[in-house]
Amino acid sequence: MINKYVSSIAEALSGVADGSTVLLGGFGSVGQPDLLIEGLIEQGAKDLTVVANNAGTGRTGLAALMELGRVRKIICSFPRSAGSVVFEELYKAGKLELEIVPQGTLAERIRAAGAGIPAFFTPTAAGTKLAQGKEVREFNGKPHVMELALPGDLALVEAWQADRWGNLSYNQSGRNFNPIMAMAGKLTVVQAHHAVDAVDPELVVTPGIFVDRVLPLADVQG
Repeated sequence: MINKYVSSIAEALSGVADGSTVLLGGFGSVGQPDLLIEGLIEQGAKDLTVVANNAGTGRTGLAALMELGRVRKIICSFPRSAGSVVFEELYKAGKLELEIVPQGTLAERIRAAGAGIPAFFTPTAAGTKLAQGKEVREFNGKPHVMELALPGDLALVEAWQADRWGNLSYNQSGRNFNPIMAMAGKLTVVQAHHAVDAVDPELVVTPGIFVDRVLPLADVQG
């Protein structure tokens, strides 16, 4: 019988290797799988490349992971935001690599990885420093930059509802990057606010085929 529920954070994050690329769902703090990030800190993996919309705020969550020296590189769209003190400290000290990717391009690189598309062309960033070293072709009289798909060894996702098959639904803006990251991870781990008998098929955004482990938050917090 298929049952993707796990009963502990340790079980959810077992086997994560040093040097992994981690896709981190969320848009700022909205929809970010904070409990799984805390679990990754406890799990101990280091030398990580983190893919996220921004580079964390304050000194919790992603920022805490970075402050502990566990992140080698971050790929994001908005490294500097209100409260991004840890990123700025580490980057100025030369302790953190940064790759900036325009937000739409970032989303499409992740989505392409989940769809099995190795690369695509986009006019975004053509003629800028972000295009340096990349192949550029002309389509319909306009230059387009080739961008590579961006898969992850691990995807950490927050969902609103999940069932034992791993089908997921999301709550409003908590949907953001979570569905595409769930598709693009070799190992996709989900923290779910509600475990249900079966997610209504009309509400399923991420089919269970893309999900490996589900941690119901009630099992941890209740």
